[in-house]
Amino acid sequence: MNIQENYSLKNYNTFGVEASAKYFSEVKSLDQLTQILRNTSVQKFDLLFLGGGSNILFTQDFNGVVLQLNLKGVSERILNDNEVLVTSQAGENWHEFVQFCLNKNYGGLENLSLIPGNVGTSPMQNIGAYGTEIKDTFVSCKVLNLETLNVEEFDHEHCRFGYRESIFKREGKGKYVILEVTFKLTRKDHVIKTEYGAIKAELNNLGIENPTIQDISKAVINIRQSKLPDPKLIGNAGSFFKNPSIPIKEFLEVQTKYPQMPNYPNGEVVKIPAGWLIEQCGWKGKQMGNVASHELQALVLVNKTGFATGKEVFDFSTKIIESVTEKFGIDLEREVNVI
Repeated sequence: MNIQENYSLKNYNTFGVEASAKYFSEVKSLDQLTQILRNTSVQKFDLLFLGGGSNILFTQDFNGVVLQLNLKGVSERILNDNEVLVTSQAGENWHEFVQFCLNKNYGGLENLSLIPGNVGTSPMQNIGAYGTEIKDTFVSCKVLNLETLNVEEFDHEHCRFGYRESIFKREGKGKYVILEVTFKLTRKDHVIKTEYGAIKAELNNLGIENPTIQDISKAVINIRQSKLPDPKLIGNAGSFFKNPSIPIKEFLEVQTKYPQMPNYPNGEVVKIPAGWLIEQCGWKGKQMGNVASHELQALVLVNKTGFATGKEVFDFSTKIIESVTEKFGIDLEREVNVI
């Protein structure tokens, strides 16, 4: 059991902010994980599980035990001519897992190409993009109950998925760690989703009229690369804020003042793009100290100089929230996990 003290987490968060863990260990197996958790010395401290570090902001050092889950492996079970179950261990890189599925011609995840992070964290916030969410193909996940140290299986209903939400971010927060995730994907009768965002336009640019799932993935990758910064080049955590949903009555009132406001009705609420709200408040491309709102996508906050602290990023985001509330009366919610 290799546990290191006062360990730098700079390379374990995509913002690239400096923070340290009192104790740190990389976990490569379930046995190793349970061995660490049974250690009475470890039990005295708070625990933090890290995947790819793509949805976290360290505003301070972590005075506890950080476990970096590096469980690896992918398996498949063919159900019939058109369906296959694909199970990935939590430590697999999400985009590489999507590409693995596409290379097998398994459909269902192509619209989620190039999302940063690992597979194990994908159900936590029900990751989504371009008209697709994890819940659309999710079957189950195996978790470790941190109280009993027993392995349990959560089905779709048990996970209680919502918009960037799940049981793991609400009542189950801090009680479980995800070990593996299983998806049901298609083998031939693929559902091609081109309606959301700029996918159709990008397919036209590529000269593609009858896209395959691989074409959809390529289009999504091109779109994301054209407007979202690469965390390897400039520190960021992707979309920093959730797109707010407000009651229809409230939306109609705001719309009288801002008739050009983009909106997406969904039942009794209307979803408003957070990036548009932020841009209207003058934040797009704006820099304060070491932090900025990205010049191509206001929704993304970046470690502009490479020397930002987590507190600087947090304070910058607070100013954005306050300005959006003041201008529109709409409250933005951070999507990242703030430590």
